[in-house]
Amino acid sequence: IEVEGASGREALAAVRKFPLNVCLVDLSMPDLFGIDVLRQAKAIRPEMAILVISAYSEEQYGLNILKAGASGFMSKGQGSDQLIVAVRTVAAGRRYISPRLGELLAAGLTQDIEQPLHLKLSEREFQIFTKLVVGRSIAEIAEDLFLSPKTVSTYRSRLLEKMGFESNAEL
Repeated sequence: IEVEGASGREALAAVRKFPLNVCLVDLSMPDLFGIDVLRQAKAIRPEMAILVISAYSEEQYGLNILKAGASGFMSKGQGSDQLIVAVRTVAAGRRYISPRLGELLAAGLTQDIEQPLHLKLSEREFQIFTKLVVGRSIAEIAEDLFLSPKTVSTYRSRLLEKMGFESNAEL
């Protein structure tokens, strides 16, 4: 079965309706951020492989996406041959790590490299971070994540402190 959803909500509806083996999720969708779709899809079908594709680079999001439960992450800049390899890898029950992300992970094990600031964040802080950087308000984030605005504000303060910023604009 091959199913397509034009939005995060359509993708989640397809995950609920069809017994999918692999799901490709874009981080940028019109209604939901891809990491939210990833988490909800994994809750619906924990056994399903999810490959996240994005225009964002591996350096920006790769590691956090894998930590959030994705079976793999790849940038859209990679060729269609690499996409086929990635889909086959996750369909076989393994994790797909792009060559670039593999280099970054290996370098992190062997060198004291400067890591992006957002790698210091917890999963929930990263989830709120991704919503803040696209301009979502505290109230909107609270509604999206079923949290109180006060809780979101606390997370916001904590992630600003961890990253050494003073405002959303600096994020």
